[in-house]
Amino acid sequence: MANNLTDEDFRERWPDFTLREMRCKQTGRCKMLPSFMDRLQALRTEYGKPMIVSSGYRDQSHKDEAQKARPGTHVIGCAVDIRVRGADALRLMELALKHGFTGIGVSQKGNQRFIHMDDAPATTYRPRPHIWSY
Repeated sequence: MANNLTDEDFRERWPDFTLREMRCKQTGRCKMLPSFMDRLQALRTEYGKPMIVSSGYRDQSHKDEAQKARPGTHVIGCAVDIRVRGADALRLMELALKHGFTGIGVSQKGNQRFIHMDDAPATTYRPRPHIWSY
């Protein structure tokens, strides 16, 4: 697992994202994998628009993760949820595939519209590539 990242890491390497938005909302830790953040920054650069992060790193104790049988991709530091809707959602999905994201989840109902993107490796319980809806 990666060490906690710093504000300086983000300013120097991933200028379109902040430590604050990637931190676990419950613990304040941020163990995003640098390789994932590099991929996310490349996607953001090509996308050319701000990307609002609703969830980045989640500690194992996070309420959404504690109930899972196995650690999710947010826990291993290789996933993000981006608030987006409509044509922007489709464009973001296209770019996510182009940039090598292997897990894409789509939630476009109600007020909590977002695209989940991860680059987790395939396992017996986590097939990749994989696209799903919430």
